[in-house]
Amino acid sequence: MKRTLASAGRSIGVLAAACLCFSTTASANDPQLAFQRYTLDNGIEVILHQDNSVPIVAVDVWYHVGSGDEVVGKSGFAHLFEHMLFQGSEHVGEDRHFDVLKNIGASSVNGSTNTDRTNYFEVVPSHQFETALWLESDRMGYLLPLLNRESLDNQIEVVRNEKRQRVDNVAYGPSRMELASTLFPEGHPYHFSVIGNHDDLASSKLDDVVAFYQHWYAPANATLVIAGDFEPDNTKAAVQKWFGGFPNTVKPIHRPVPVPTVAQVRKQILDPFAKLRRITYAWHTPPYFQQGDAEFDILGHVLASRTGRLEKILVQEKQLAQNVRAHQVSQQLGSYFAVSVTVKTDADLAEVERILQQEINKVITVPVTQREFARSVVEREASFVWRLESLMARAETMHRYNHYYGEPGAITRDLDRYRHSSPTQVQQFAAQYLAQDKRVEILTVPAAAAATTAAATATATATATATATATATATATATATAAATR
Repeated sequence: MKRTLASAGRSIGVLAAACLCFSTTASANDPQLAFQRYTLDNGIEVILHQDNSVPIVAVDVWYHVGSGDEVVGKSGFAHLFEHMLFQGSEHVGEDRHFDVLKNIGASSVNGSTNTDRTNYFEVVPSHQFETALWLESDRMGYLLPLLNRESLDNQIEVVRNEKRQRVDNVAYGPSRMELASTLFPEGHPYHFSVIGNHDDLASSKLDDVVAFYQHWYAPANATLVIAGDFEPDNTKAAVQKWFGGFPNTVKPIHRPVPVPTVAQVRKQILDPFAKLRRITYAWHTPPYFQQGDAEFDILGHVLASRTGRLEKILVQEKQLAQNVRAHQVSQQLGSYFAVSVTVKTDADLAEVERILQQEINKVITVPVTQREFARSVVEREASFVWRLESLMARAETMHRYNHYYGEPGAITRDLDRYRHSSPTQVQQFAAQYLAQDKRVEILTVPAAAAATTAAATATATATATATATATATATATATATAAATR
């Protein structure tokens, strides 16, 4: 969500030479992420992943708070804080974070927010990694002295403008918002997208923002991953120096939120930026890493990959669609599976939807083929392994496994979700969740096309009316003339 100085550092090695811990479910055939994990007295969790092949270090902090922890009227707070933590802290100074990192040769600096967590990271030369620790330490413990109404207003406007640029004024952006608000009712934290609602952001009070920081940015709610070229003993001493002095804190409790139920609903969105119609179907599905989550990843590949069924029929053979997409949006409080088709201008929408429903019915009633299943699993394994070449990707992978599994090296456990599934299980989960009466349907219509259609309809109606009036007048005149003649 922030400016990036350069591409993330990359490293060939995956195994760390001196780290001691491995996943308890490791397989000899899978790559391993060696790590050490320990907890400071104040509750900060630390994970070290050593790789001395390239002289860079990634420092990656996760705060275990996302938009799923927000309450009604305060949407967008988690994402707003992602921005606020780049504004400045007591010892770093105002708006100096990027300048400091640029001056020491950082290759990547960023932060991001999703429904479940907020992260901050930098990749720096290995001899400068303590500078990165100092920066993260200062904004963890000393943000409030520089937090004022002016800086808050500044970042509120930045976020609102970001929403305009990425959601409100881009093709299909309003439809994505409508999909979220329809799937998740008012009061559910997923009702708005992660970026939040304009009115909620504009009405943010400084006291509310301070309270959010004090509650969710407690040291006990943070995990620090350090990956790359370092010596463990020196690194542990540096971590203690920069983070060990914070007071003891208690990890905040995440409130449980039930998964909502949805009856079939269809909405039409007029989009001034879209050039083509798009139909999207979406259903509630199991949460991230729960039973069924992997099966919907597989199903998305079967339907809409380059060799997928919908791709073959709608895009390649019948050429009714510009593109198709099917994917599982995995989230902690409840996921959803979405299928969308971008329809060509001259295509029959009814025919597209007939084929779409036909293919959904097939995966509900008949298992996908073993070949389709195997292709999906192999492609997932391959893409996963290639991704581990990046040092930051490894840091994020360990964070993700630690957050959801409590096990930073759970590569085999993750991949086994796919390998130990089956075509029959994919079909069973599809049958359980993809009922027609439990889905949301969003039809995006280009506003220009709708206006043209409306104008054409109005013209046709006016012409028909004028013709009918003229005909009626002529008939009346002829009748009157005939009567006079008689």
